[in-house]
Amino acid sequence: MSRHILVTTDAVGGVWRYSLTLAREWAKAGVRVELAVLGPAPDPAQRAEAGAIDGLAIHVTLLELDWTAPDRASLERVAVALADLARQCGVTSVHLHAPALVGMVEWPGPVIAVLHSCLATWWRAMRDGPPPKDFRWRIEVTADGLRRAEHIVAPSRAFRNMAVEAYDNCRPITVVLNGRDPPAGLFGPASARTRQVLSAGRFWDEGKDVATLDRAAALVDAPVQAAGSFRGPNGQEAASSSLVRLGSLGEPALALAFADTRVFVSTARYEPFGLAVLEAAQCGLALVLSDITSFRELWDGAALFVRPGDAADFASATMQALDNPDLLAANAHARASQYSAAGMAGATLALHHRA
Repeated sequence: MSRHILVTTDAVGGVWRYSLTLAREWAKAGVRVELAVLGPAPDPAQRAEAGAIDGLAIHVTLLELDWTAPDRASLERVAVALADLARQCGVTSVHLHAPALVGMVEWPGPVIAVLHSCLATWWRAMRDGPPPKDFRWRIEVTADGLRRAEHIVAPSRAFRNMAVEAYDNCRPITVVLNGRDPPAGLFGPASARTRQVLSAGRFWDEGKDVATLDRAAALVDAPVQAAGSFRGPNGQEAASSSLVRLGSLGEPALALAFADTRVFVSTARYEPFGLAVLEAAQCGLALVLSDITSFRELWDGAALFVRPGDAADFASATMQALDNPDLLAANAHARASQYSAAGMAGATLALHHRA
């Protein structure tokens, strides 16, 4: 039976890239995708990218993101609208990027839920003590969804382990490593590029620890660029004084920035996978990463690791990589070849076939 899958996504982070990668690979297997975009509408470049994928229909719902919905009733309305869309489209299964939506409504087919990140594990990584009330109800509905989904996916073993510790009685979690196709073209040696550094991500998220990155940048004798938003959808804003802000870059522009950069740095304290790290490695950059369990799992032996929050050590490791980037870059590039789009999409589609 040919598959017809509703995939939820948003246009503000890495979930967009993940969703399009799945759709592009699934199209090769004859899978049709109904892409339901939550939150802010995709920009023209994003719409064009989605429109170029065979078998994909995009639905700009303008529904609230699960992590910005103010209360349970608002989130239930999102789930109802998505389930109605799934019925109207006649899909055979549903691929949700937000497990919190799973248990709020009857879906017209089996549901695969993906834990890209979650508040329970974020809180445990970033804070001490019990989470606040606004977090608790979100964690509860996520836990309920993880008990109800046919299959649950996590992007790394480290993150799966974090989720198992955070949620009682959830269904078994399948690890499907994220993957992406490398950018087209050949990249020259890192040492032949401009002596500069790049980081990328949603810097308004405290989990990215832009404060440490900014302090380290003040100690590095080369420009440290930051590609991504410093202002979140709820108005939260991260400060910086030593970073060169590039703003949010689309994939082609980010690849161009990587192509003329020696070193990629991530100071993240919480990162379930880190697609930007993978993209940097595919583009031949040396990696300097915070020593957290997910990065160790994915990049051990292919990066320099620094204790989270230690700006001086980040600066020292970054300058070491700037001066001698080629071996580090080669090791990172070789490791990146293990994280393919085809592998990710194939393993994920197999779950839909089994559901």
